[in-house]
Amino acid sequence: MTGVEAALRGALGADRVRRSVPLSDLTTFGVGGPADLLVETRTSDEIVKALAVAHQAGVGVTLLGGGSNVLVSDAGVRGVVIRPRPGGIRRIDDTHIEADAGVTINGLVRWTIMHRAAGLEAWAGTPGTVGGAIYGNAHFNGRLISELVTRVSLAARDGRACDVAAPGLRFGYDRSRLQQTGEVLLAAEFRVGDGEPGALRATARESLAFRKRTQPLDTPSAGCVFQNPEPGRDRLPDAVPWSAGALVDRAGLKGDRLGGAVVSRAHGNFIVNDGTATAADIRRLIEHCRRRVRERFGVELREEIVYLGEFDVHTAD
Repeated sequence: MTGVEAALRGALGADRVRRSVPLSDLTTFGVGGPADLLVETRTSDEIVKALAVAHQAGVGVTLLGGGSNVLVSDAGVRGVVIRPRPGGIRRIDDTHIEADAGVTINGLVRWTIMHRAAGLEAWAGTPGTVGGAIYGNAHFNGRLISELVTRVSLAARDGRACDVAAPGLRFGYDRSRLQQTGEVLLAAEFRVGDGEPGALRATARESLAFRKRTQPLDTPSAGCVFQNPEPGRDRLPDAVPWSAGALVDRAGLKGDRLGGAVVSRAHGNFIVNDGTATAADIRRLIEHCRRRVRERFGVELREEIVYLGEFDVHTAD
């Protein structure tokens, strides 16, 4: 890693590149081993430079945003981990704003409220960054973030950048083309309307209150672990809700524990870390839930979270 480390330091500055950084402190689960090299970028141009340097050196790159919705292996992540830091937000015109990939969703909501831009206020309390939200087409209360996206700026793994209109992202439930192409989000443009800050703030508070009532926000987790079943793709027994949390609950899994990983009693689609969990504990509990739901209902749960790094096959239940 000496050559790529030196090249990254030369391109971005020595203070932006660190070796063997534990990722547990950078994820909402609070678990995970070290990154070989962690690069913290502050602008889209810096992301492009880091991608180009790593590509030229033949070193793999992993993107880590806000650290939610991911499970990092106890062994860590090899190669270069790029962590975009909060970038900027800009008003394009009366009906569009643009946010850099490293902006947190909560930061974006606060900005829109302050600037009387309506449309994103209900996303208050969403963990993670704009980059992660676009990558996984974040959803909340029946809505998808893609409904508000009009255009994005992307970079290929070699650093080449381009703009893509929303239809070209091939958005679906928990899906975008980034999951297949490996492209990296640089910025996203959102459609907004006019709003009165007091009303926007009230909607944001309602969203936060709903999350606090229904989710275990006081315990480390990665958000929802499993995707909800999809009509037309999955088959559920009669009277069973189209909800991964409901399936886990009806399989009697709430409160189940493996090591320090526990299925939340507040919400069946959350696995929480009691403070002693390892990534292996969490992965084993995920597989345990998948197996029990499959045996009980014949439904194969699909993970919503993303695995980073290598996991021992023996961690499966």
